[in-house]
Amino acid sequence: MEWVEHLLTHTAEGLRLLLEILSVLSVAVGLVAVFSPAGPLRLRAIPPRLLQRGPLTSARLTFGGWIALALEFQLGADVVQTTISREASALIQLGAVALVRTFLNYFLSLELKEKEQTS
Repeated sequence: MEWVEHLLTHTAEGLRLLLEILSVLSVAVGLVAVFSPAGPLRLRAIPPRLLQRGPLTSARLTFGGWIALALEFQLGADVVQTTISREASALIQLGAVALVRTFLNYFLSLELKEKEQTS
């Protein structure tokens, strides 16, 4: 049974790392989408209705969506880390971080919806 625990630990660590990489990539893709919307790496077209509100609002909506995705990946990484942690203090710390990330994502989503509805 020790080998099963060892396999689970290594698998969870690999999954956590993958989720953290996806989070960083989401932020990078968001930057590309904001700063080169007409370039060859165009990853998300900005609808004409967003352009009418000005470039800063469009950039915030575009980047905010990618940040929300990055937060989701980070939250997933925290959940995976929690499954293999053995110390109570680590579990409490990870729970607090997950709670903060969840609230950030929730309020970011509310702001994005509000911005889209007011235009």
